[in-house]
Amino acid sequence: MDNEKRGATIGFSFVIPVFNRPDEVSELLASLEAQTLKDFEVIIVEDGSERDCRAVAEGYAGRMDVRYFAKKNSGPGPSRNYGAERARGEYLIVLDSDVVLPPGYLSAVDAELRREPADAFGGPDRAHPSFTPTQKAISYSMTSFFTTGGIRGGKKKLDKFYPRSFNMGVRRDVYLRLGGFARMRFGEDIDFSLRIFEAGCSCRLFPGAWVWHKRRTDLRKFFRQVYNSGIARINLQKRHPGSLKLVHLLPAAFTVGVIGLVAASAVGRLLMHYDDLHRWYWLCAGPWLPIVAYSLLIAADSTLRNRSLKIGLISVGAAFVQLMGYGLGFIEAWWKRCVRGKDEFQAFEKNFYK
Repeated sequence: MDNEKRGATIGFSFVIPVFNRPDEVSELLASLEAQTLKDFEVIIVEDGSERDCRAVAEGYAGRMDVRYFAKKNSGPGPSRNYGAERARGEYLIVLDSDVVLPPGYLSAVDAELRREPADAFGGPDRAHPSFTPTQKAISYSMTSFFTTGGIRGGKKKLDKFYPRSFNMGVRRDVYLRLGGFARMRFGEDIDFSLRIFEAGCSCRLFPGAWVWHKRRTDLRKFFRQVYNSGIARINLQKRHPGSLKLVHLLPAAFTVGVIGLVAASAVGRLLMHYDDLHRWYWLCAGPWLPIVAYSLLIAADSTLRNRSLKIGLISVGAAFVQLMGYGLGFIEAWWKRCVRGKDEFQAFEKNFYK
């Protein structure tokens, strides 16, 4: 399992960094074993875990080509690079440990590449029927048009498609030529996608190459994830000037708008207490109308999509967490990096790997 000697080139190498997720790896490996196309190897890189998955990986020895490597903790980007350097596949497919593949995933990738070659590619994600209502609500918020989720739901965009690390493929020679992932704690996959385009390489969305993606299990963890994504967007703009688009500003605008509406309502309530009750009722109640309208829209759309009122109601919270979490992270990063002039690691010393 630890043998690093490179053998003959094969079709695909799955590169999977892992940190304290043996149960997730077990599910992922089971889905890889079930693939209808078998021309692949699996490289698991244990990133300094306290609960490692060595026994899980070794359980698949003789059943499929799995190689397991353990290293000191350095973060997901360097761990992917570690695996890529030891891969034999013509194409590398980077996955997060919290995904599960349908049996036809690799066949769909192979079919797309035969139809039209690509230097890099990626696919969308979905919620598995076995996911909890909260996981399904989070999946909805990350894929819905009404939360700027867009491309993660598999819809084609008018502009470029930027693969994410939960489901990203790239030619091994391109990966190595570009130096792989940077030592960023957040947004390293978008940074790599941007460098792929800047190098003049071709990159496509493969709609049929989708995965089931567990994401976070509760809204608190989800908030931290999207908050860090908001931070990453400013860091990406610093690394790649011009990469910041109007759509990236929408969560921050939404956040400021919601805070402003709630503050206006609070002022109205204060004025009602000290002045004529009816004169200020509109200021107390009015600001809540757009918030309630948006909440009803999310609840109705998610309920219809998931065929569950419970998921629809949780989706309201998930949508506000996604937009405001991202918006708050974006605003903090803008203040620290653009106004105060701190560099990427000074601004968020506790959040980044050294």
